[in-house]
Amino acid sequence: MISVGTRWSSGDEPPTRLPQPVIDAVLDVEGELAEQNVDTSMWYWTLTWLEGRPVVEFDDGTRIDYDPDTDEATVSQSDEYTDFDDA
Repeated sequence: MISVGTRWSSGDEPPTRLPQPVIDAVLDVEGELAEQNVDTSMWYWTLTWLEGRPVVEFDDGTRIDYDPDTDEATVSQSDEYTDFDDA
């Protein structure tokens, strides 16, 4: 079951209800993009809840899934998105 989540701008604080490993993963992704001089000022994160677990997606296709059993976040990249710089 999917429940309503929220959206927030790149660079803003992630929702505090997220588990710390997910927050850390969001900050790591944003940090890596900043190091690459990628302008994410108009990008958003989208949080949804799938079966009580947070799923966070960035506008570039980056997805963060959380496993409460291991208390770990996994970052993956969707192939269906293209590089915004090439658009």
